[in-house]
Amino acid sequence: MALKDVAIRQAKPAAKQYKLADGAGLYLLVTPAGGELWRLKYRLAGKKSWRPSVPIPK
Repeated sequence: MALKDVAIRQAKPAAKQYKLADGAGLYLLVTPAGGELWRLKYRLAGKKSWRPSVPIPK
């Protein structure tokens, strides 16, 4: 299920970082400091990894 624009705008910092999944390994990471980062989780040769992205400007 795709992540809606409203859910992204309503994402607020919490005591611990959390993820909002968009599907197919793409998720939005919300940090306690209020930062929002898109990340892509994938497997290559059976090893888990993720690709970082730039922070989303407010």
